[in-house]
Amino acid sequence: MRSTGIRRTLAALSVCSLALAASACGSDGDSASGKTRITVNCEPPKSAKVDRKFFEDDIASFEKKNTDIDVVAHDAFPCEDPKTFDAKLAGGQMEDVFYTYFTDVKHVVDTGQAADITSYVKELKSYDTLQQQLRDIYTVDGKIYGVPRTGYSMGLIYNKKLFEQAGLDPEKPPATWEEVRADAKKIAALGNGTVGYADYSAQNQGGWHFTAELYSQGGDVVSADGKKATVDTPEGHAVLQNLHDMRWTDNSMGSKQLLVLNDVQQLMGSGKLGMYLSAPDNIPILVKEKGGNYQDLAIGPMPGGKGTLIGGDGYMFNKKATPEQIRAGLKWLDHMFLTPGKGFLGDYARAKQNNAPVGLPEPRLFTGAADAKDQEVKKANANVPVENYQSFLDGNQALQMKIEPPNAQQIYSVLDGAVSAVLTKKDADIDQLLKDASGKIDGILSRS
Repeated sequence: MRSTGIRRTLAALSVCSLALAASACGSDGDSASGKTRITVNCEPPKSAKVDRKFFEDDIASFEKKNTDIDVVAHDAFPCEDPKTFDAKLAGGQMEDVFYTYFTDVKHVVDTGQAADITSYVKELKSYDTLQQQLRDIYTVDGKIYGVPRTGYSMGLIYNKKLFEQAGLDPEKPPATWEEVRADAKKIAALGNGTVGYADYSAQNQGGWHFTAELYSQGGDVVSADGKKATVDTPEGHAVLQNLHDMRWTDNSMGSKQLLVLNDVQQLMGSGKLGMYLSAPDNIPILVKEKGGNYQDLAIGPMPGGKGTLIGGDGYMFNKKATPEQIRAGLKWLDHMFLTPGKGFLGDYARAKQNNAPVGLPEPRLFTGAADAKDQEVKKANANVPVENYQSFLDGNQALQMKIEPPNAQQIYSVLDGAVSAVLTKKDADIDQLLKDASGKIDGILSRS
């Protein structure tokens, strides 16, 4: 899953129609002028005027620097639409350089639509500076098929003002699920429609959060070999029991359930919600779109202390791309996304000048000197209360970072049913729910 569906930069997908021939999205590698021509996607849509201008300006500066390369960008929203992604992939109609979520990588490779770029990555100046665990996501059976661009990790967003009103320490977010439950109860006791803790339970988002909560307690959704479900466990039981008890025993989750992302963001932005799980990139949405205040919003690490769910995105290369296009695409990635303190995502000074948030605690993409440079420029241009995010940064150091399970969306759909049941039925049978979910997940895995 995406963390929010929107980052500072609005994501985008190619406008190429699936009815067009493959050459309409890809390219033959040569423009009329004899330049190497590459098609790329994830350009912000025209409705995102500032981000669109940044993207176009950065492509223009790249082409000025690399006069032998012609970049053709495709846009729409979102960067990757699950309804069309597989059809484009199967039809061989992906761009030369195309956007993917971390969870797509093996699937894209298995379909035979990705170019092996192992012999080319040495030409990517930034490659050795990227976090190893992120590079590993795009490595399948020892071969490299893509390059990471951004990442996120889950944490606990909370309202400092409500913490104070409830007699809690706003500088000390709950570190365990027992503490979450206790704090949520005190916050809900403020009354006037205040909800202590909210969670998603529909549109696959409930299954996504079940997975995050299971990771936080040291559990897994599937076995290490990817063949069996591992949700019918003490850790899985603890996740559902905790949600059930907060909902029905403590009445700290409110009466309205079957919530999705937007519902919870509305609650938090209006000042009526104490806590919910999310990634840091929710915070500017809460402020700019939902009425929240940066000073009131803080984020702590995942409760439980064992692990946190991570996700993110990157770019892969069309199997039809020529060596010249692969080399050009790698140069483009370096220029656009992978130079500390510069480019579409890293030009913090430009972002600040245009009132975009700088200083959110996003997972570090780089290591060593590149990381130091990136952090230096970010700190110099920070325009949000970075002290509100320090506990998240500190706490993350001790957590195991775990990617989403294989066949994530199908599995999340199954787990949605278990989560929604415990939040809407006081007498829900947790043991049976987990047993049923486990059987269904085993079926999904056996077919993959």
